[in-house]
Amino acid sequence: MGMSVGGGEDSSMVDMNTTPLIDVMLVLLIMFIITLPIMTHAVKLDMPRATPPTENLPEPEVVELEIDFDGTYYWNGTAVDEGTLHAYLNRAAQQPEQPEIHIRPNKRVKYDYVAKVLAAAQRLGVKKIGFAGNEQFM
Repeated sequence: MGMSVGGGEDSSMVDMNTTPLIDVMLVLLIMFIITLPIMTHAVKLDMPRATPPTENLPEPEVVELEIDFDGTYYWNGTAVDEGTLHAYLNRAAQQPEQPEIHIRPNKRVKYDYVAKVLAAAQRLGVKKIGFAGNEQFM
């Protein structure tokens, strides 16, 4: 009795065709996904209600800091140099209720001047600072 190890010219190759098996598996998977109920989990939370303050809080102090195109700083309309600006920022940072500092840069000012102000304000601990007049850049 002999056994043929290699495929001869007259022998046929017998392999299972897996294409119908994969098709049936995909159809069953799609049917399984469709028939699953949609999961609707809701978590009920009792959130606190916002109540308006009963007392009228005073408006915070607002400081207008303008930066001109040539790097001149204006603290509430008064021209100041960089050292005086740092002193004003330090004084504002030390107050218990810090004033809001609205920076209004000129359209043509170099970013370096604005970055110096922001870095000094951060270093000194100023918390309430923002940009005003952004509509000129649009």
